[in-house]
Amino acid sequence: MGAHFSAATFDFLDELEHRNEREWFQEHKAIYEVEVKERMLAVIESLNRAMGDFAGDYIRPPNKAMLRIYRDVRFSHDKTPYKTHLAASWPRQGLEKAGGAGLFLQVGVRGVLVAGGAYSPQPPQLRAIRDYVLEHHLKLRSLLAAPALARLAEPFGGNKLTRPPRGFPIDHPAGDLLLNRSWAVFSHLPGDKALDDNFTDLVIERFRAIQPVVDFLNIPLATATPLKQEAAVGRRRSA
Repeated sequence: MGAHFSAATFDFLDELEHRNEREWFQEHKAIYEVEVKERMLAVIESLNRAMGDFAGDYIRPPNKAMLRIYRDVRFSHDKTPYKTHLAASWPRQGLEKAGGAGLFLQVGVRGVLVAGGAYSPQPPQLRAIRDYVLEHHLKLRSLLAAPALARLAEPFGGNKLTRPPRGFPIDHPAGDLLLNRSWAVFSHLPGDKALDDNFTDLVIERFRAIQPVVDFLNIPLATATPLKQEAAVGRRRSA
């Protein structure tokens, strides 16, 4: 039996959506610790073990991979204190604070999201990806067309540019790829899949399919520090 979540996990998250307040959370914190946090850490540990076969450079201690349930409300109009889903991320080791591409898992009552890549890269990282894609777009296309990835996940999409980014050729064969602002690949599962014994197997299947794209993106991102990139282009370009 693999690590997975329980009906009590989803009962807690469902109620939290309607009672998103500190007093209720404190009253039910014992349930959170056992049925939510402990189960999430167990899922992450199980995923880490499997990732050793194909993504060893992305393994993180469970307590570091798991994202906090507490929301940062400092700059938000929504002051509810808690997220109503669970999440974990696995950036490449050494690129945790440098905008590296990685793997991501989000679990909620309404759905499970398995993703990988660079969701919202900063201008230096975005420039580095686009520069690299200019010369290696055929390789990227082959990775995106891999049968497992095509079957399990959605390609880059959402909030694309309508014209080539400034400083890039208009008629380049990679032109359609250069329109991307987000370089993440997504796979969606029904929420109740997180309750199944084979839940981690489903996630690993998707991580394994997504991983080659993540590795591709980390080639340029490994050298795209803001200082180096600004020196290369003179100033930050708009995304």
